[in-house]
Amino acid sequence: MEREERLAVFLDYENLALGAREHLGGMQFDFGPIADALAVRGRVVTRRAYADWSYFDEDRRMLTRHQVELIEMPQRMGASRKNAADIKMVVDAIEMAFERDYITTFVMCTGDSDFSPLVTKLRELDKNVIGVGVEKSTSRLLPGACDEFLFYDRLEGVDVPDEAEQSARKKSSGRKSGAATGATARGGRRTTTTAAEAIEAPASAAKSRRKKAEPAPEPAPQATLAPEVDEDDTPAGEPPSMEVKVAQTLAGLQASSSGSVTASQLKRTLVRKEPTFTESDYGFRTFTEFLRYLADRDFVVLSEGPSTGDPVVELPAQPDSAHAFDLLRVVVGEAGDSTPLSGLKNLLRKQRPDFSEKALGYRGFLQFCRGAEEAGAVKLAWDDDAEDYLVSLG
Repeated sequence: MEREERLAVFLDYENLALGAREHLGGMQFDFGPIADALAVRGRVVTRRAYADWSYFDEDRRMLTRHQVELIEMPQRMGASRKNAADIKMVVDAIEMAFERDYITTFVMCTGDSDFSPLVTKLRELDKNVIGVGVEKSTSRLLPGACDEFLFYDRLEGVDVPDEAEQSARKKSSGRKSGAATGATARGGRRTTTTAAEAIEAPASAAKSRRKKAEPAPEPAPQATLAPEVDEDDTPAGEPPSMEVKVAQTLAGLQASSSGSVTASQLKRTLVRKEPTFTESDYGFRTFTEFLRYLADRDFVVLSEGPSTGDPVVELPAQPDSAHAFDLLRVVVGEAGDSTPLSGLKNLLRKQRPDFSEKALGYRGFLQFCRGAEEAGAVKLAWDDDAEDYLVSLG
């Protein structure tokens, strides 16, 4: 534990959320891939996000699930206070650098070049600095100032839609966006101002539509009085299996460290990602016994480690694209013709938990399937009713 890096994470949330929305096909920003990437680099001791949270109401639940402290920087009388959050973030980072010597690494999640002087000062104070940002919205000046820079859209777990999928999404949501744009235009609101005002426009338009649509004398519908379902307890799809979690964590450790990965190091990282993890939940007495079970099924490779009972853990050799395309054909054939793209990656990882399209050079799973289509392995077709791609054998 003494050798582990201690990380402090600061998020310029408006920059990240709008960068993902504008440059990644309308994607909603998710802190999960960043948390996983940082877990293999050290122990995160603090996480803070800065924004006017009235503009990001839905995002607060996601950040709360990841134990991110929300720093409120409200706008005043509708005026732009863009620099207020930036200044607060800089002051907190410098204060932490002087008061908490045990923090060795500062993670600045932003693409704004205005933070370059902060990065330079932190490095002068002998702090390691990792930057995180959306590639197309990140200034060219910022990555060179950091010790390491991670592009959000290249992280494991971020599937960036291609242009065809983006246009299909726009068609399916065209009426909603058209109505919001019309309401905004009628209100005479500016459309090319600050990021906060860009978010405020559709929100205020929606409020005005609700006021017009709801008659004053009628009481609220009974549905609004029903008990609300806590979204924090509702999983967003099928969770990955433990084999997949081990493979993803091990791949991240191998990529971020120059030496070999031991079983004890792997378990510490798994616990950082999922504090409730214990091998006894899967019927094993020790973590080494659990790893031997995975090794017998060719999910990992074990070799003698620096100490007894702490073996070195490695992933099997990653197949090339041709073998991955063959595996995709097998999975699609077993799942049946016209298999939805969503969920297909989970089916593939059930047969090969260490599968990663990014390790093969693809920026997302859809791009990987496009490559398989060009190779004649599968065919993709967009289905308007399912609002998803359907994958069939080529």
